[in-house]
Amino acid sequence: MAKNNLDLSKRKYVLGGIVCVVVLIYILQLFNLQILTSEYKDSADGNAFFNRMLYPARGIISDRHDRILVYNQPTYDIVYIPKEVHDLDTLDFCKTLGITKEYFDKRISDIRDRRLNPGYSTYTMQTFMTQLTIQESGLLQEKLYKFPGFFIQKRTLRQYNYHNAGLLLGYVAQVSKTQIENDNYYIRGDYGGKSGLELSYEKYLRGEKGVEVLLRDAHGRIQGRYENGKNDIVPISGKNLTLSIDIDLQAYGEYLMQNKVGSIVMIEPSTGEILCMVTSPTYDPAVLLGRNFSKNYKELEDNSLKPLFNRAIQGMYPPGSTFKTTQGLVFLQEDIITENTMFSCAGGYPPLGGRPKCHPHGSPLSLIPAIATSCNSYFCYGLANMLGNRKKYKDVQTAFEVWKNHMVDQGFGYTLGVDLPSEKRGFIPNSKTYDKAYRGSWNASTIISIAIGQGEVTATPLQVANLAATIANRGYYYVPHVVREIQNTPLDSIYTHKRDTKINKAYYESIAEGMARAVTGGTCRGANIPDVEVCGKTGTAENPHGKDHSIFMGFAPKDNPKVAIFVIVENAGFGARFGVPIGRLMLQKYLKGEVPASDKYIEENMANSIVLPQTFMNWNRALRNSELPLPAQVQDVVSDSGIEPFTPIEE
Repeated sequence: MAKNNLDLSKRKYVLGGIVCVVVLIYILQLFNLQILTSEYKDSADGNAFFNRMLYPARGIISDRHDRILVYNQPTYDIVYIPKEVHDLDTLDFCKTLGITKEYFDKRISDIRDRRLNPGYSTYTMQTFMTQLTIQESGLLQEKLYKFPGFFIQKRTLRQYNYHNAGLLLGYVAQVSKTQIENDNYYIRGDYGGKSGLELSYEKYLRGEKGVEVLLRDAHGRIQGRYENGKNDIVPISGKNLTLSIDIDLQAYGEYLMQNKVGSIVMIEPSTGEILCMVTSPTYDPAVLLGRNFSKNYKELEDNSLKPLFNRAIQGMYPPGSTFKTTQGLVFLQEDIITENTMFSCAGGYPPLGGRPKCHPHGSPLSLIPAIATSCNSYFCYGLANMLGNRKKYKDVQTAFEVWKNHMVDQGFGYTLGVDLPSEKRGFIPNSKTYDKAYRGSWNASTIISIAIGQGEVTATPLQVANLAATIANRGYYYVPHVVREIQNTPLDSIYTHKRDTKINKAYYESIAEGMARAVTGGTCRGANIPDVEVCGKTGTAENPHGKDHSIFMGFAPKDNPKVAIFVIVENAGFGARFGVPIGRLMLQKYLKGEVPASDKYIEENMANSIVLPQTFMNWNRALRNSELPLPAQVQDVVSDSGIEPFTPIEE
């Protein structure tokens, strides 16, 4: 009897354990379905509520004179909840939207593909089509009752008042998978800044999303706002940006640089504000809008002249003779020379048999006339004396590191920190660069070309424009920036902090005087403007891939400077040929508001000149007497200019 009672007790214990396990499994499964599995949760919520995303208006962008450059226009997306779509008349739907059945099928297939659309659920909102016009959305709205599960969602689309500054402003497009993974603000189908200011100031411009909670009946039909909007979240518009750019100056620079490859950068020295940043070729920002975005972007991407490449901050060029100003400053600071130190020139640097060569001018000469006449020999002597000075430096490596550090302090070798994405750093070698290249056996003669801005040295147009601003300020600069003001938000202190080069201010006076004389009687005479004391420096940067680049760097007026400038035109020859006259026109436009009638012929000549890279020159030469059509890339350049395609290019 006792044994039977014991067996019964065991059976009850086992049975109770089984019941507990079953109940526990049931509870866990219920928890999983209701809490952990979003599809079922979304389904339960979706039966009663419809959460409509409310997108904020993107911040407006204006120029320094409060002229609106970028604003918003209403646009509409078609979204749908797959689980709620039933008995869809696909042909009627496609006809209403003006799309093909093939497009419809592919779009649905892509949305269902979790590789392309991670997190896809039949219970959650999916984006079918974007950027419908008011008219297109109106046609759909009239028949929306026939397409259950589909809804219209309001957004805004960027619009432009000017056809300029495409690379500077950037564009907005659908965010990538990576952006969604890195920022929980975004969901699939959202739009965000992809380049230019739209990207670098995205978190200010985009604002904060809102949500409208709508009540639905058992058939999924919208019945109105839940609890009269009590649970809604109002979207917050993005912050407006005021730029330092003068859009008229920007447009004028793009006009002068049409049919050329290069850049113009102008900076206000007293603030570091960028007045214009021209890159050529460029594009009209309006072409990267709407449903033709992909097609137009592909055309820009395939263009061999790289209109999507911002040469102002990404192009790395030999700075040429503009770099001589930095050499003079270093030699003065390191007591290698004084303002009155004389060196000779015999059509080139005598110790190396006249290499690098130099153009005819007086000899011997001191620092100021050496700047004015752009003497190569003078600065080669200076570098040789510095790197060979064993009383001051223990070896060539030590001397070179001092030289390199002065270059870095003047804004070279590293990114400046401009408020635009993808800035390049240029290149300033250090002693290890040459130790590796020459196995530790090298001296000034080995690397003499860096004294005149050639050799291994490269810089971006922005860096050389910043050098001009630094000389204008006599020894300091502010990090160049494009945004002047963010609505209700202070600028980052990086743009308001003065940066000193650690070079004596008095030495900058000597360099400024040399640049002033270059304009009044030296290599920059073409930059002379009546009633304005312009300081300038030409450059002719050697180019291993073709004709030399034409360069001009300057600032004005000499005292209390208002503007600094850098111009580079690729493959255009001497600095005085294109760099100087374009620089003169830009300075006049900014300082006087207009170009005088007496200079209109210069303006027309610069704007109408075609200067293309060597590859395009060769095509043009071969085709002048041919009936064959121009290659597509060349035709793109000249087709809108009104210039005959076979206009001879001066070589």
